[in-house]
Amino acid sequence: MTIADRWDERYRQREHIQGEPHPLLVRLADELPPGRALDVACGAGRHALYLAERGWQVTAVDVSQVALELLQARARALGLHVDTRRADLERGEFLIEPDCYDLIVNCCYLQRDLFPAMRAGVRVGGVVLAVIALIDDDPQVKPMNPAFLLQPGELRAAFADWELSHYREHKQPGRRLLAELIARRVVLS
Repeated sequence: MTIADRWDERYRQREHIQGEPHPLLVRLADELPPGRALDVACGAGRHALYLAERGWQVTAVDVSQVALELLQARARALGLHVDTRRADLERGEFLIEPDCYDLIVNCCYLQRDLFPAMRAGVRVGGVVLAVIALIDDDPQVKPMNPAFLLQPGELRAAFADWELSHYREHKQPGRRLLAELIARRVVLS
């Protein structure tokens, strides 16, 4: 079974479907004028739809065709357009174009070798928003492969030369430790 097959099955079972966008994205979307956005590993599209509702031109990428079909059905029901792309990011099936986006959203997905492409893909003045799980030894959280978990400070370090308007590592009871970042590209890097 491929990774795409596993995620398709999870979405068929209605796992990993969240309706509300992350509060950090809600706050950020209120502060930025609409432009071009990329939602990396978008899943069923809660962030892509939220941005599209606010006038953003959104490209949403995910490995799961089932997730993208759910996103498209919701977009049609809301009278919205979202450009969906089925691609395995780990295999390089979607390349982030340089200087193309005003906003790149990366929630709940870690692929370290995408950080340079995300940095290059944001126009000067554009923003990366990331919310990614951290290593967490709490016995109450579901074990995860450590390869898919950040080390403390790792996300901040990946964007250390950018203007950080938000960074925190925090935990809610019973949930996994998270790193949150909003970083603006202020110079060519």
